[in-house]
Amino acid sequence: MPSLKTSRKVLLAGLAAASALAFTAVPASAQADLPDGPALARNLARKVTVSGINRHLIALQRFADRTGGTRVASSAGHQQSAEYIATKMESLGFVVTRQEFPFTFTQTLAERMTANGTAVPIDIMVYSPSTPVGGITAPLAVVPADATPGCEATDFTGVAGKIALIKRGSCTFAVKQQLAAEAGAVGAIVYNNAPGPLAGTLGDPAAGRIPTGGITQADGEALATQAGATINLELRALREERTTYNVIAETQTGRHDNVVMAGAHLDSVVDGPGINDNGTGSATLLEIATQLGSNPRTNNAIRFAWWSAEEFGLLGSEFYVTSLDFEEQLNIALYLNFDMIGSPNAARFVYDGDDSDAVGAGPGPYGSAQIEGAFEDFLGATGVETEGTDFTGRSDYGEFINQGIPAGGLFTGAEGVKTEAQAEKWGGVAGMPYDPCYHQRCDNLGNLDRTVLDSNADAVAWVTATYGISTEDINGIPPTASAKAVAVAKASNAKARLAATVAALNHGPHDNDSHFVTQ
Repeated sequence: MPSLKTSRKVLLAGLAAASALAFTAVPASAQADLPDGPALARNLARKVTVSGINRHLIALQRFADRTGGTRVASSAGHQQSAEYIATKMESLGFVVTRQEFPFTFTQTLAERMTANGTAVPIDIMVYSPSTPVGGITAPLAVVPADATPGCEATDFTGVAGKIALIKRGSCTFAVKQQLAAEAGAVGAIVYNNAPGPLAGTLGDPAAGRIPTGGITQADGEALATQAGATINLELRALREERTTYNVIAETQTGRHDNVVMAGAHLDSVVDGPGINDNGTGSATLLEIATQLGSNPRTNNAIRFAWWSAEEFGLLGSEFYVTSLDFEEQLNIALYLNFDMIGSPNAARFVYDGDDSDAVGAGPGPYGSAQIEGAFEDFLGATGVETEGTDFTGRSDYGEFINQGIPAGGLFTGAEGVKTEAQAEKWGGVAGMPYDPCYHQRCDNLGNLDRTVLDSNADAVAWVTATYGISTEDINGIPPTASAKAVAVAKASNAKARLAATVAALNHGPHDNDSHFVTQ
């Protein structure tokens, strides 16, 4: 498999050749059948522009560039990013909270592996114990790649004193390495079950039992034929206890017992500025909040969140949700998540709330299917064909779903590889990652598809504002009587107005400039 640096060069060349075909204007036929929506949603989608979002992304890039090239949680780059957002929200009159929490910071010091003297690229998993300097040397034990690889104690026969090779799938990395350790293994290598590298986390600082790293599917399948090979494995990371903080901003108006919540993680990985991952989600929410204002005419309050320490295992969002008592959780009608929404070789994914794809996790809590439908309807009305993406637990919706709060959102892809069918549908380059700079220094201002970002921002603005008016299809809570009467009176021409909005978004003055896994 080519290196990610090579992949990026190939991708950029391919995107340049495909640019005329990748993202076309909305055909007139696509505007004929559009979803209904309130005036607030129409106006907000018009006002949120990619140039406004891009200005925030430039700010995030500069915060990274002047503080060592990163916006990782607890760094100066992250703090400057958080204050940039918090102070803007305060100046607009939002109710702003800086929610501090402790976490274990890790930074990679060494990741190296050889098999019979041949180098194999490997990524240390977050919270993996470290090897000694120079690494450990032991024979390779291949764990059977059955339907639940490395998920039962019986899978680890004969691994004592060896380094276990385990296929990804069915249970968490933490469980796999724990069972390997209990059977006497001295290290664990997990290989991907899909093309591409595997950057994972053990989820908790206390979970790590033995040094654990991730490798590609291709390298893992090759190693699986080499049981007994001599492995030298060096995985070392710095660990420190630190603090960081989330930024929460809520509108003054609307019901505070039926809150529409939208979130994006603000932190980057250590290795880069994190402009696509996840400057795109963060900057989009900031611009939406700016254009919405703190006193919109909504029935429901809208709460924006910029999470920290997502890259260490979704820690900020998990801390937030679990810090709420049950009544406070009941006050949240739904959660919308936006993590990587401008990938350069973009997919157009909507979280599969109803599990209609029957892939991976089951459906989200009741209401998640309706959220999926809201995004599909809007994007479909603007000529974008979407695909579902599983609730894999890789982003900040995780703890909301765990607590029964309906969730949904958009995603344009990370290290996954675009298929031929997807390239034909969306443009871009087949056989290349959606984001070839995922978790790297090159995730900068040059690592974006601003056309896709613009389209997704319209959808985010539309859906957020629509639920600000009513969550009746989510939880049965109707809009106020006056708002409902107005909505009924205007229903006869709502489709015509939305058609005009979509036309303006695509053809008018609207600006149109061209995560770690746990299992």
